[in-house]
Amino acid sequence: MTHTTVILIITVLVSVMAWQMPNLLRRLVFNATFVQKGEIDRFITYGFVHKDGWHLLFNMFTFFFFGRAIEKLYIYKFGFLGFLLFYISAIAVSAIPDFIKYKNNPNYVTLGASGGVTAVLFAFVLLYPWNLIYFFGILPIPAILFAIIYMAYSIYANKQNNSHVNHLAHLIGALFGTVATIIIEPKVLIHFLYALLHPKF
Repeated sequence: MTHTTVILIITVLVSVMAWQMPNLLRRLVFNATFVQKGEIDRFITYGFVHKDGWHLLFNMFTFFFFGRAIEKLYIYKFGFLGFLLFYISAIAVSAIPDFIKYKNNPNYVTLGASGGVTAVLFAFVLLYPWNLIYFFGILPIPAILFAIIYMAYSIYANKQNNSHVNHLAHLIGALFGTVATIIIEPKVLIHFLYALLHPKF
């Protein structure tokens, strides 16, 4: 069983349990006020609970599709726990802007694996920029084009700030996945630039 599959199963189980147990959900979501009171585990736990079934399905479908390709690189570089550390680190780092922005707002909470999932997605784009991604499960587009559209939309939506979707976590996750992958394997950047100049469809 791949690490991607194990993380997916744990996330689904924890999310479903949290839907049935409101107190558990409240304990796991990210809330800067409680983090300041010592509950620093929320930097990680919020990534294992989701708002609803659609939120969970979209994140885990994306994670499963791209995670299997990326985990091989991180396990090769860092050993058995390499991919898990990458994924959890992405989730934690993605919450830092919320901690800074909302540290005086006890009512703000966020949840979901989007930061980690986006990190995995953009690490995949670095390795396979011209692989086809099926947009909305139907329209095939190159991974690099999907990344550009995704980033542009997230930047726009974050500026609008009129939805409950944490687009900033998407942006931070994308940045983390890109930078971390280049740092641990600098040759990836050379490969990416070469691949961009030699598209394969």
